[in-house]
Amino acid sequence: MIKKVAIIGAGLGGLAVAIALHRKGIDAQVYEKARFLRAVGAGLSIVPNGLNSLEAIAPGIVESLKQAGSQTRMLTLKKSTGEIIGQQAVNLMEKYGQPMLQIRWSCLQEILAAALPTENIHLNYRCIGFEQNDKGVEVYFDGSKKVEAELLIGADGLNSAVRQTMIGDGKPDYAGRISWRAVLQYSHEMLHPHEVMSMTAPDGKIFGFFDLGGGYIMWSAAALSPDKPMNQSADDVKSCVQEKFTDWAEPVQAIIEATNAEDIVERPICDRPPLSEWSRGRVTLLGDAAHPMVPLLGQGANTAFEDAWELSQCLCHTPSLTAALASYEQSRKPRTQIIQIRNAVQAKRAYKDDSEIYLRGMMEKALVGDREFEQWLYSYNPSLVA
Repeated sequence: MIKKVAIIGAGLGGLAVAIALHRKGIDAQVYEKARFLRAVGAGLSIVPNGLNSLEAIAPGIVESLKQAGSQTRMLTLKKSTGEIIGQQAVNLMEKYGQPMLQIRWSCLQEILAAALPTENIHLNYRCIGFEQNDKGVEVYFDGSKKVEAELLIGADGLNSAVRQTMIGDGKPDYAGRISWRAVLQYSHEMLHPHEVMSMTAPDGKIFGFFDLGGGYIMWSAAALSPDKPMNQSADDVKSCVQEKFTDWAEPVQAIIEATNAEDIVERPICDRPPLSEWSRGRVTLLGDAAHPMVPLLGQGANTAFEDAWELSQCLCHTPSLTAALASYEQSRKPRTQIIQIRNAVQAKRAYKDDSEIYLRGMMEKALVGDREFEQWLYSYNPSLVA
């Protein structure tokens, strides 16, 4: 069994796989480019497949997450004018044994980091490349720092340095949308506990409100944009959002006005086509580094938690590293490809036919009905196959 693993990225997937390996007696060291773990202006949804994976990795951790977040009970969809299009009760708990949980990204990161010894997380380590041979991997960082391990896991996100060294497929694909988001302590008579409310307009703009628990709200907005115009200052970002949503019904303008400009995160929405391989030698990818998705189905973190569980299982129950990484890919690629393509289809995007021939079969599987897809997606439960 592998004894020492280097993990690049202290995001959610990197921390989850580190916890999984650490609990199995493997020396899992996490290297993060940031100088400190800081609050990020985002919340996220963790749904049954992700919660089941986390519970398998660290029994009891899901209860901590439920106490820190908000369990969504109602989805409300409105027009930009404020007219209600529809409402739907969320009954995932009854169907799948786990809720739809909204939580602050930074809060989730803190809970995951606390499940590891502090000495296993190394900050201010920006990966710039690696070299490997039959015996191990040497990982290089800014400032002439380097470490050695038996396995390198790239969990460093959409712009993964590990992926670029291994595959070199360049920058991610721009999906034609700009997004803005922020988290703040905020209350409004139109925003209700345990509710996710989305507002939409015919021109492709959307604005969503997410109760994160503890008095925190996340708002998230997006608009179509053929290019990637990025504003230069925090005040410009805030003014841009106010202008784009100026005619929208409340509480849109009220919550934008209440948000500090410095807390608004502006990002182009990007993804990549599915990869034909995730691993080479003693190096593999996990989460967004392997299968980045546009944030439509909210499955980025959830599938990363699935990856973390399955990779740890493969490493501990397969006779060789080569066999373990092959098993990991064979298990994870088909599922994540279907989810990636489902995202692309629902976001009205299509990858070029000649870019990945094998995508055609996956496209057919991704086009199943919503109920069938939900059942397949949320029923993932490691405890049932362990």
